[in-house]
Amino acid sequence: MITTGRLTTHVLDTALGRPAAGLQVALFHIEGEARTLLKIVATNGDGRVDAPLLEGDALVRGTYELVFHAGDYLKVSGTALSDPPFLDIIPLRFGIADPAAHYHVPLLLSPYSYSTYRGS
Repeated sequence: MITTGRLTTHVLDTALGRPAAGLQVALFHIEGEARTLLKIVATNGDGRVDAPLLEGDALVRGTYELVFHAGDYLKVSGTALSDPPFLDIIPLRFGIADPAAHYHVPLLLSPYSYSTYRGS
């Protein structure tokens, strides 16, 4: 079986104990000081995007950034927030060293904290 590399993400709302549906995520490729927008997607009812963010030949070695629009999601979810909210836009910059591998970058979110890791 031949496998190709891919980049995926999902978002879990740890305060409400459920997937973060409808959260906007932007993907950028970073080269030096240049930041190129590759796509904007929204999470589905399972807190995932419907297809890999990048896969196959589109996934190249380099630096990327996922930008999670957490503030908008938290407002819509009915969460009581400060004004301005403590968390709003969450950028996660990471590197792809092996374009043949699966890079899964999840976000665990609450109104006052977040965490991430390289998943499988």
